[in-house]
Amino acid sequence: MMRFQRACHRLSLSPLCHSSPPSSSLLLLPPKLSTLRCCARVRRFSGTSLMSSRAASRLRCLASVSPGAGEDAGGSSSNGSSASLSVTATDDDELALGTGYRLPPPEIRDIVDAPPVPALSFSPHRDKILFLKRRALPPLADLARPEKKLAGVRIDGYCNTRSRMSFYTGLGIHQLLPDGTLSPEKEITGIPDGGKINFVTWSSDGKHLAFSIRVDENGNSSKPIVWVADVDTGEARPLFKSQDVYLNAIFESFVWIDDSTLLVSTIPSSRGDPPKKPLVPSGPKTLSNEKQNVVQVRTFQDLLKDEYDADLFDYYATSQLVLASLDGTAKEVGPPAVYTSLDPSTDHKYLLISSLHRPYSFIVPCGRFPKKVEVWTADGRFVRQLCDLPLAEDIPIVANSVRKGMRSINWRADKPSTLYWAETQDGGDAKVEVSPRDIVYMQSAEPLAGEEPEVLHKLDLRYGGISWCDDTLALVYESWYKTRRTRTWVTSPGSNDVTPRILFDRSSEDVYSDPGSTMLRRTAAGTYVIAKIKKENDEGTYVLLNGSGATPQGNVPFLDLFDINTGNKERIWESDKEKYFETVVALMSDQKEGDLKMEELKILTSKESKTENTQFSLQLWPDRKVQQITNFPHPYPQLASLQKEMIRYQRKDGVQLTATLYLPPGYDPSKDGPLPCLFWSYPGEFKSKDAASQVRGSPNEFAGIGSTSALLWLARRFAILSGPTIPIIGEGDEEANDRYVEQLVASAEAAVDEVVRRGVAHPSKIAVGGHSYGAFMTANLLAHAPHLFSCGIARSGAYNRTLTPFGFQNEDRTLWEATNVYVEMSPFMSADKIKKPILLIHGEEDNNPGTLTMQSDRFFNALKGHGALCRLVILPHESHGYSARESIMHVLWETDRWLQKYCVPNTSDADTSPDQSKEESDSADKVATATGGGNPEFGDHEDHSKFRRSLLW
Repeated sequence: MMRFQRACHRLSLSPLCHSSPPSSSLLLLPPKLSTLRCCARVRRFSGTSLMSSRAASRLRCLASVSPGAGEDAGGSSSNGSSASLSVTATDDDELALGTGYRLPPPEIRDIVDAPPVPALSFSPHRDKILFLKRRALPPLADLARPEKKLAGVRIDGYCNTRSRMSFYTGLGIHQLLPDGTLSPEKEITGIPDGGKINFVTWSSDGKHLAFSIRVDENGNSSKPIVWVADVDTGEARPLFKSQDVYLNAIFESFVWIDDSTLLVSTIPSSRGDPPKKPLVPSGPKTLSNEKQNVVQVRTFQDLLKDEYDADLFDYYATSQLVLASLDGTAKEVGPPAVYTSLDPSTDHKYLLISSLHRPYSFIVPCGRFPKKVEVWTADGRFVRQLCDLPLAEDIPIVANSVRKGMRSINWRADKPSTLYWAETQDGGDAKVEVSPRDIVYMQSAEPLAGEEPEVLHKLDLRYGGISWCDDTLALVYESWYKTRRTRTWVTSPGSNDVTPRILFDRSSEDVYSDPGSTMLRRTAAGTYVIAKIKKENDEGTYVLLNGSGATPQGNVPFLDLFDINTGNKERIWESDKEKYFETVVALMSDQKEGDLKMEELKILTSKESKTENTQFSLQLWPDRKVQQITNFPHPYPQLASLQKEMIRYQRKDGVQLTATLYLPPGYDPSKDGPLPCLFWSYPGEFKSKDAASQVRGSPNEFAGIGSTSALLWLARRFAILSGPTIPIIGEGDEEANDRYVEQLVASAEAAVDEVVRRGVAHPSKIAVGGHSYGAFMTANLLAHAPHLFSCGIARSGAYNRTLTPFGFQNEDRTLWEATNVYVEMSPFMSADKIKKPILLIHGEEDNNPGTLTMQSDRFFNALKGHGALCRLVILPHESHGYSARESIMHVLWETDRWLQKYCVPNTSDADTSPDQSKEESDSADKVATATGGGNPEFGDHEDHSKFRRSLLW
């Protein structure tokens, strides 16, 4: 539970996540769609919840019911035509430097262009499965649509939605029959031809679906209209009688209030044309800190620039809430405002409404704007204001720092209309030592006069959420990043005389000790609570713990029956260890209220192997009968017989490392000899060597190949070293990045030595690559370990850390507090050392904090200024990840050309002994000195640092 909440929290830092639809239905995705979509807030009027199982940790298989907006949403695309020039790969350098988009070789292109299979969503009563049909990669024209960049949000002004929204193309319903088979599909009819479907949600009783539809109008998508469909008949129709009521999907879209009523965020009918930018400004743009406040912020992008931008933000984000019934009646409720959250209470009597208001900021995104949180009745009557949080520009950059005041305000899932929230006691500053650090409160929606909030629990770490069960049981989570400590408390919300006790107290890094997460069950109200299990002739309080089962041999997921009072556990299910990798996805026997009987338990599981793609099955107790319910075709049969092995090896400081080695189908090392190899990774940070040495993942997992995956080069007869662990460890008071380069190089050396020792990789034909922080890794390895790699591919990276002076990744010291760290970690500062070919790729519209497109521009100029063999590719209209078919195909062409030219035929180091090459590298860098770095050109390290600091800005 804690891990899922942390994952969602990290995702929520990206503004794109706010465009996720209001749905918690379980979405099952085929393995080819391996990109992580934005996690939608858990909603009660929906099907099986993401929060309902341990499967939330397998995020590559789960996503919100509607395609998320943004470049990382994945799975939304078409092989449609493009006006851009496309040609196949060639070795002609003149052509390579020309204009137009290219196509990779057919063996790569065919995998990427394979049609996607539908995603699946279970109905609330688990008796039906909704098939959501998807297209393949979108054309570049979809990304080229004009967009407004306002307050960290990218808006399609024509549609009044988030820009770059992916969508579904059709809906079909199958009955899940008692034997686990599916009935023939019932297509949802009435949807306009070419309709783009988003925000699909089930009503609580499972009788209706609600969704939005956009249609093409003169080359543009129209504003979305809310539709509803009768599940029994399959007939769909617009919700509103008037065709002039449009959905405003900038923040919220709509929520089910009950089985027949929706609360819809609409574009105000009185709204006119967008404000026009003044030809003559009213005055200069002025930012002031005359009060001398300490305000440190990360390098957020797409911020408001002036008052005109603020007016545009108000124009597009302001909504009018409308209560709409299935019978066609509609009523406006509340005033127009920038509504960001709509949450019905468990008993459907109240609404929790959040909205933003001025004054806005020019230095932080809208998530930190002033925010009101109010309670309304379900029919729209104002009850009370819970809080009005001021502008939050001064949240410290230190990990676990939070906003002052009430936060994480929600309804209790097990009570009709009870609110709970947390309030910081340290002013939101993680550097302040105080006890308690957070207090969790509860209060009814309409408290009596003078009734104070009730204290549920006081925490010394940072509050991380609650899993509710009933008045006798709730689990409260807290954690602290600096120490990686995480604790789970058992509380009795209805009994003040019962003292909370610690259930689990462990390191979040120690995956071997992870007991698993409690499984949740769906209530009649559509909320999710801890599932209590009743054993025959046993009065104990049992719950289900769904765990990843990390072991030194790889993950072996499990399901334990756990006595919450005694701590005793019984393993009732475990994944196959030999050939398959199985996980528990969701609880499927929770249609009845009350405790679940053990003998009636039913769970949804997934099953896959190295060569068999993921399928889903039902498992029924007491006889553990298995009913397979899906039969997805293999997404890339041409690679069905690829070879996969999880390998272990040791770094020179004793840290155990892991990687997944993939080899092409039919490869025989004794006959074929060593192959060219692509090393693709992403560093991680740890507080202990023991935790860094632990194995994560399973050798039996299916190889999911995304549209830009390194595994595509298996089709080009490469060996792929995927995800070799690169732990950057800072034990005790040491920070991980204090020895970043030293540990990075040592990890890469160990990995390369291992694949060379195995005889599967040619020592002079190993390329290194990565995306984002992996691109940063790539550039550093070419600078500091040139003896290891023939060339590199760096996508969407940041290379000069002085351009992110208030922290990056998990580094929360500022440039001025850790100048040497920032400088020594920056490959930009070592551009003169990079002699191996490096390909830089970057989206022209990258909105990820820290990875501005300028980072690649300036790094390329620095490399070129020192005569390095380098190439920079800027992808028009693309953001941090790439989504258009033209862009993706071109990235694959560029990458393949680079590998074929600078890796496959490389013999430049063939006559150089490994020892000689390593000695030359060591004498070139000296990165492991006691002072944290240095260059032999400068006798004094401090003088060298001063020289580099003079280049920072």
